[in-house]
Amino acid sequence: MDTAAPELARGPLGDLVRINRYLGGHFVLRSMLSRLVRRDEAFSVLDVGAASGDMAAQIRRRYPRATVVCLDQRPIHLDAASGLRVAGDAFRLPFAPRSFDFVFSSLFLHHFEDRQVVELLQSFRGVARRAVLAIDLERHPLAYYFIPSTRWLLGWDPITVNDAPVSVESGFHRNELLRLAHAAGLARVAVTRHHPWFRLALVASTT
Repeated sequence: MDTAAPELARGPLGDLVRINRYLGGHFVLRSMLSRLVRRDEAFSVLDVGAASGDMAAQIRRRYPRATVVCLDQRPIHLDAASGLRVAGDAFRLPFAPRSFDFVFSSLFLHHFEDRQVVELLQSFRGVARRAVLAIDLERHPLAYYFIPSTRWLLGWDPITVNDAPVSVESGFHRNELLRLAHAAGLARVAVTRHHPWFRLALVASTT
């Protein structure tokens, strides 16, 4: 999807929204934030690799005083995102240190090798005042086969059918994500498993 032409990217971007809505992404995000902030609290979030911005929209909907900035390397991915949008490189975030309360990513880290994940988390740490947050895939056979086996029923885009098993295979086990967060210098790291969604949720302090 990251290299697909704009007209080809629309289908998988729409599928990603459906996956987040119905397969645990929004649920895990709400669960994560409920432990960190109050419903009436004002706070800021940088959503890295935001794509069409559905996770950012969920934050704003539940926390009306939150300020959320969506960042993606491909401007075309941000066309459907609402609110503040920035095209930029996650490895060299175009923001001053401690610019946001939270730096967040969803289904993003698994696209990179371990050393790059450490580099990304260090980049996130530099911009976050309070915590680095991430939701990603837990590597598991059921998750691996789910999208291809339900294509006939749910009408997934061909790119989604091809990419989903590769993404799951590139996902993490809990201890792997913990190790990478510690290697990035994050403190008080917690990684929780969320089933039946096979998602991992990372919450780590920046100090």
